[in-house]
Amino acid sequence: MKARLQRNNVQESSGKRKKLVSIFSDYGIFFVLLFLVILLSIARPNFLRPQNIMNVLRQISINGLLSIGMTFVILTGGIDLSVGSILAFGGVIAASLASDAMGGSVQSPYVAAMAALLAGLLLGSFNGLLVSKMRLPPFVVTLGMLSMARGFTFIYTDGMPIPRIDKNFLFFGQGVFLGIPFPVIIFAIVFLISWIVLNKTRYGRYVYAVGGNEKSAKVSGVNTKLIIYSVYAISGVLSALGGIILTARTTAGLPQAGQSYELDAIAAAVIGGTSMSGGRGVLSGTLIGALLIGVINNGLDLLGVSSYFQQVVKGAIIVGAVLLDSLRKKD
Repeated sequence: MKARLQRNNVQESSGKRKKLVSIFSDYGIFFVLLFLVILLSIARPNFLRPQNIMNVLRQISINGLLSIGMTFVILTGGIDLSVGSILAFGGVIAASLASDAMGGSVQSPYVAAMAALLAGLLLGSFNGLLVSKMRLPPFVVTLGMLSMARGFTFIYTDGMPIPRIDKNFLFFGQGVFLGIPFPVIIFAIVFLISWIVLNKTRYGRYVYAVGGNEKSAKVSGVNTKLIIYSVYAISGVLSALGGIILTARTTAGLPQAGQSYELDAIAAAVIGGTSMSGGRGVLSGTLIGALLIGVINNGLDLLGVSSYFQQVVKGAIIVGAVLLDSLRKKD
């Protein structure tokens, strides 16, 4: 009788422990974000001021867009290292059309934006074509595009910034609607659409299926090549959208823009629980990951911490997130 009670107690204790581990695995990143916000609000009371909160949201809008595209790619088991360079290329394309600095007439901000999105679509599609049709490793393909797109950007601008951006175009990065920064509104809309696509459509199920087991998905009738091609195209478009916002914020097309942005995008997706092996992850986790990185950057700035140290922190977070994902698989 006593042995049975002890066995039941052990099983109950083990069940509770597994439940706690499951809760931490699913919601741990949210608790970390909450703890960090509380800690920073104590260390710097001005952290929670509405102006600073809006500033944080404005800052994460660009990385948030890149992170959404990165999540689509990683869910299929791929990686996109070219998002920062595509962002820069899209930004200078938009700037060249929204300015007279390169000798042309100033175009409508919508024409400039559409041209940038088209450029992002073309570069992202090229990545997708090589990965899906040619079966080249995503790491190698997007690493090559990282260099190519940056080279295109410097060639197009002759290495010089493009100034005198039309004030109507600047609304994309500096405008405010109903008290909310317009970049935050753009990010919120893209996030909502992407969440619906991944969670409520057949296409979203196919993305998860390809990342979970590409061969099984293909046998089940999924056009795996088209799915893989499409996620890189989506990533390219969202990178260019980030370039439009950044150009409008900085009031110039900067050929050096977006350097190392791919690290933040990968970090946000992985921290949010997206598995690097594909097939598992949620977009809401990516949102929390982007918020966490934004809060860390903002908090360290308020505390006067060197930007070099911030790179160390983000690198450690990425390694920690991958380690946690590895431990989940073992369980």
